[in-house]
Amino acid sequence: MAEKLYMIALSPTMEKGTIVKWNIKENESFSEGDVLCEVETDKTTMDYEATDEGTILKILIPEGGKAAVGEPIAIFGEPGEDISDLLSEEKEEIENVEEKTQIEKQVETKNTTIPKEIPENNDLKRIKISPLARKIALMKKIDISKIKGTGPGGRIVKRDVENYTAEPVRTVKEIKREYASIQVETRDEDVVIPLSDKRRIIGERLSQSKYTAPHFYLTVSVDMSNVLENRKMLNKKYNLSLNAFIIKIVANTLKKHRRINATLNNDSIIEFGRVDIALAVAQEDGLITPIVRNADKKGILQIDDELKTLIDKAKNNKLDPEEYTNATFTISNLGSFGVDEFTAIINPPGSAILAIGMIKETPVVENGEIVIKPIMKMTLSSDHRVIDGALAAAFMKDLKDTFENPILAIL
Repeated sequence: MAEKLYMIALSPTMEKGTIVKWNIKENESFSEGDVLCEVETDKTTMDYEATDEGTILKILIPEGGKAAVGEPIAIFGEPGEDISDLLSEEKEEIENVEEKTQIEKQVETKNTTIPKEIPENNDLKRIKISPLARKIALMKKIDISKIKGTGPGGRIVKRDVENYTAEPVRTVKEIKREYASIQVETRDEDVVIPLSDKRRIIGERLSQSKYTAPHFYLTVSVDMSNVLENRKMLNKKYNLSLNAFIIKIVANTLKKHRRINATLNNDSIIEFGRVDIALAVAQEDGLITPIVRNADKKGILQIDDELKTLIDKAKNNKLDPEEYTNATFTISNLGSFGVDEFTAIINPPGSAILAIGMIKETPVVENGEIVIKPIMKMTLSSDHRVIDGALAAAFMKDLKDTFENPILAIL
């Protein structure tokens, strides 16, 4: 007997999802465990696996369409089965969804249109491409006219260039000459960009965190000489990221300051026994926080290996929910972007987040003399309902001491 296939919650916080791709088309059969479609949630893209077997008789939500959890997205059953009754039930909903999808596409097309085409006597080509994508394409010697853009209005974005696998067909000189004649899109008029589900959820959660948790901030400057020297020594054999060192040192310091690794639970405070550290990773439509679980029990090599895998999955929207939810502490590092220092919003359920700035050669006074040191600024944002100022200050002092004397991380 034919049944409706409903949108399910593919992540703990998912309220609705976007059908990115149907892997099983109409009139195609599937078995239990087959991936029916790919769904973009508020955090990542997930596989929707079949829990039954049958044949897709009608797709109700097309690719690009959205459905809330609990809404039907397709009808399945036996081949040739009469589904007229089910279609009648869904007729009004289907029409509303299709109309909404068309309106969204029209709005997106209208609002992402580049200014009017260049006159015919102008040799410049109008190719919609982001500045970062253009730079990567040039470095990889890729003919961008061969790339299909998946951004708003067909715009070529970073992922399109990175996923392009065709072999270069021109010399570097030819490609540079062509790129010199291409205008990176500029806009003089306002552009309305539809709010993605991910961006909407990020806004809601961080707004709730900011306005319900009374934040306070402490900043310290750290001499990174020893950390950099140790990393340089280890990198003669390994290729370790600075974030792996930061996570390890923070994890070991959190073990000594359990209240920083805690959460507010109604009328009680829970000091976590585990140290699960999330690292904020930027994506084109927001950010996500992959987690190194039990970081205090792992060495730098293991942390670095896990980080590389997690960051790669994060950038390709392949993280599973358990890989980015329920961290006990979060680190946000904007040093690679040239940011000296900043304050970050606490990422629930944690009660604190550490903002890391760039390492900068800075003159400091040491034993009455001015010397140049690689200084890094760290700012701790804390929830005052859980963490008092003195506790936060003690943690930051201990953290600073450990960064400046990494040997303390093993004590």
